[in-house]
Amino acid sequence: MDQWMKKMKDGGVTYAYLIFYIAISSGQIFFNKWVLSSKEINFPYPVALTLLHMLFSSVLCFILTKLLKIIKIEEGVTTEIYFTSIIPIGAMFAMTLWLGNSAYLYISVAFAQMLKAVMPVAVFILGAAAGLEVLSCRMFLIMSVISLGVIIASYGEVTVSWVGVVYQMGGVVGEALRLIFMEIFVKRKGIRLNSISVMYYVSPCSAFCLFVPWLFLDKPKMDSAGPWNFPPLILFLNCLCTFVLNLSVFLVISRTSALTIRVAGVVRDWVVVLFSAALFSDTKLTVINLIGYGIAIAGVVAYNNNKLKKEASGISPTGNTDSRDELRSDDIRVQLTSSNETR
Repeated sequence: MDQWMKKMKDGGVTYAYLIFYIAISSGQIFFNKWVLSSKEINFPYPVALTLLHMLFSSVLCFILTKLLKIIKIEEGVTTEIYFTSIIPIGAMFAMTLWLGNSAYLYISVAFAQMLKAVMPVAVFILGAAAGLEVLSCRMFLIMSVISLGVIIASYGEVTVSWVGVVYQMGGVVGEALRLIFMEIFVKRKGIRLNSISVMYYVSPCSAFCLFVPWLFLDKPKMDSAGPWNFPPLILFLNCLCTFVLNLSVFLVISRTSALTIRVAGVVRDWVVVLFSAALFSDTKLTVINLIGYGIAIAGVVAYNNNKLKKEASGISPTGNTDSRDELRSDDIRVQLTSSNETR
């Protein structure tokens, strides 16, 4: 009886973490969209917003790990690893956040989520080019289903802004490159970092990479627009929500696995797509939208299921049977979630 109660309690805690992750992840997407697009805030500066997120995460990580010493940073990141691995990951993360947030100025939240469904295709193609994935008939079919679903969903979009599509697809490429770099980083360097450690190392690098485009793109607009009226409390809550989102990823993985995060992400995407129609006036879902997105999500589920089978059998994407590297890769690859999703 006691063992049964313990299992029920553990299961309840795990589902509470999952629900919290889905809620905070969805909320962050809507929060960013509102900040960037609403007339009340009037802050259409995606690079500046993302830069603030990264600076906030950098400062908070430093306080928690170095001053208060509440969280321990995992060791093993040398100067060579930082320059050859952390900086490329941070640069791609900055690119993902910048372009993904910029897309919200041109397309709806729902359509942005639909375009994100093509992520496994980008990851697989780039992974195959880097020698991390092997093309098979099954994977070709899965990639085709996802691509077809996204094409149908895009065809059903009422108002398509190709500028927004380009921004969003650029963000997808950036995220795919980040995941590939993490795959290489883990397999070649043998380093395993938790969520806070990744934020501690990557956030300052991403902030530096974002400073340059902010200086040339957003700063001139902000100067010409005069004093911006971003309320300090809203600014603080928006940045804190991003940090809590990354922490929720760490909590879920500590109770389950990286694959569970990917499955929860599919649920989150549907929540975002459906709720955005009720929250934002620029979202008008059509039957073709939903059918296409459903097809794409079916392909994403098949992709996740295929990854699960490989991990369970201890087979790496390249056909090797060393499951240790594969588990390490999945542990680190989802640790740093984009503030405009997603992750």
